[in-house]
Amino acid sequence: MACRAALEAALAGAAATPSALAGLPEAVVDAAVAAFAAQHGADALPVLTALAASGAERGLRRAAKRTLYRLAQRGITVASAPAPRPVVERTSERATRAWLSGLDGSGSRAAWIVFESTYGGLRLCSLILNDMLGITEVAGGDITKKRFDRELAALRASQKLPWVEGDPSRAVGLVAEALSLHAARGTTPPATFAPWRPLFASAPPAQPPSLPVSPDLALIERSATLLDRPEFAGWFLDPESVQSDAVGLLEARESRLVLSDQLKAEREDAIVEGVIAREFGEDARRLWTRRLAEMALVLDAAGETDAAALAAATASALVAGSPEPRRHPFVRALAARALDVAGEVTLGRLSAAEVSRKPSAP
Repeated sequence: MACRAALEAALAGAAATPSALAGLPEAVVDAAVAAFAAQHGADALPVLTALAASGAERGLRRAAKRTLYRLAQRGITVASAPAPRPVVERTSERATRAWLSGLDGSGSRAAWIVFESTYGGLRLCSLILNDMLGITEVAGGDITKKRFDRELAALRASQKLPWVEGDPSRAVGLVAEALSLHAARGTTPPATFAPWRPLFASAPPAQPPSLPVSPDLALIERSATLLDRPEFAGWFLDPESVQSDAVGLLEARESRLVLSDQLKAEREDAIVEGVIAREFGEDARRLWTRRLAEMALVLDAAGETDAAALAAATASALVAGSPEPRRHPFVRALAARALDVAGEVTLGRLSAAEVSRKPSAP
């Protein structure tokens, strides 16, 4: 009776005191524990579990364990303890910060996208994106915050193009857009992109930046001055595409014929307009419009608001076709610079490979 009373007291909330059950014959203890379990079923599990794991004498522990076993055979078991939570929760990776450079004359730009890794660390995905080829270079991996800050400072110090922090989701969208370009061209990104692909697979492609509907005509008139800025130093048509035109321009300038300045200007103007008519079709206008629009975003983020407004107005007028390309100051300057560079190549002063605007395939 004393054995059963101690078990009932433990069930009622009093501490189970193995000492109150000590000294009794093992058969008595076993019968009391079995009867206790038969009466209370699952409710007896906490008491039995405590006794089986306690520092009680061997007979009491064995009786509790036997009874737990018999209950388990009837489907009455102790609920499994929840698995311990990891020290660092596993979460899905997401882009938390991103940096983008301006575009060079070949349509390439650098992108750094920082992902919060599955265990709370950081992973840096470094890419070169090209608006005609897609993804041309990929590198990166796990990185500490201290190392990342150090490498970012070094990059800013050496980067010739603007380098600004932007919306991570848009940076991811630019990579998704590059993947769409690969699909359309039937090409693939570099093999080093494979570990990163799942992070971009479901992302929607980035949308082109919005442009002013009615750009300021005064800005359009000044659009050629964009090419005087260091950010646009490498912007010109591919010299190889205008090489024969450049030869014609050189011949016109070096002709021994006595021509008035007006006639010389008209001849050069005809060459420039011929280049524009051939090289600035609808696809080319769309390409350069997007480049200007992206540069407007970068310049604005860099605090160059006037230059950003000038680039946006230039892009808006270009896509609208008003003025027409051969009258657009920016387009004329772009073609004229390409002819000058191609002329330098013809004269042997520049290397064709050095000034080529063709992007390098991965």
